[in-house]
Amino acid sequence: MRRLWPWLFGLVVAVELTGVALDARAVQWAAKPLLAPLLLVLLGVRRRWDLVATGLVFATAGDVALLLPGTTAFLVGMGCFLGTQLAFLTAFLRHRRAPLAVFAGYLTLWAAANALLWGRLDELRLPVLGYSLALCLMAAAAAGVSRRAAAGGALFLGSDLLIGLGAAGAELPGRGLLVMITYIAALYLITTAWARRDQPERPTPSTTRTPAGAEPAIDA
Repeated sequence: MRRLWPWLFGLVVAVELTGVALDARAVQWAAKPLLAPLLLVLLGVRRRWDLVATGLVFATAGDVALLLPGTTAFLVGMGCFLGTQLAFLTAFLRHRRAPLAVFAGYLTLWAAANALLWGRLDELRLPVLGYSLALCLMAAAAAGVSRRAAAGGALFLGSDLLIGLGAAGAELPGRGLLVMITYIAALYLITTAWARRDQPERPTPSTTRTPAGAEPAIDA
């Protein structure tokens, strides 16, 4: 299964992005609900279920809800993804704490974004306020796992910020496609980072070079 997984996941991603680009809802129904479950396979849930796996289940439910039209479906989808953010956040905090400066930066961004969109969200103001707080805390906490997880958290925030702009009536060219590309990349980076969380990150070149003329130390 692991040998076939990259091809299968790539195919599902290609079908989903094609459906979004063509605004073909039937094509999206065939692919979008499979994205997070395929990442569950990559996570190896058969060995041990954890909070990141739970977050992917919530993401699957959210993906399905957001394929349905209407404000009610949007709010249900937001509620499901709130479950995703809280599950990820708890898992990341239990693993390792990110620096407080990272949390401060994300909270500043949260306050600025909500202040900017507040007057245009109408009845979505409070749901977006609460959800975006959980999202920013998750993105900050991801920085405590690894650089890969941090990138995934940042992309998740960027993807949902684009959704928030759409909910506020600000349409950007290709917004829907960009939302899905950043969302898929975010889930992939977070999942793969979590799967390899106990492996040391690659050292930077500056930490591996031996100064010219010096011999590497050998322990006795």
